[in-house]
Amino acid sequence: NLIGEMGKHMQVFAITHLPQVASKGTAHYLVYKEITEHGEARSNIKAIDGEARVMEIARMLSGAELTPEAIANAGVLLRNN
Repeated sequence: NLIGEMGKHMQVFAITHLPQVASKGTAHYLVYKEITEHGEARSNIKAIDGEARVMEIARMLSGAELTPEAIANAGVLLRNN
């Protein structure tokens, strides 16, 4: 894959909504928006790994309702990385 080949020689930062792409990275950052107590929107970013990464890939696969199938599929995607 092109991004994987590029990553061998340089740092690659990809923003995606595709779980298949997100599962291929060596690091995973979750970007999310929060509304403050004053009604302001704030964007945040945090590194995720382990079980949190599995659950985020599963959320990307299935949407709001996490299913056992999505969680299993997320685990497969991450193991095949």
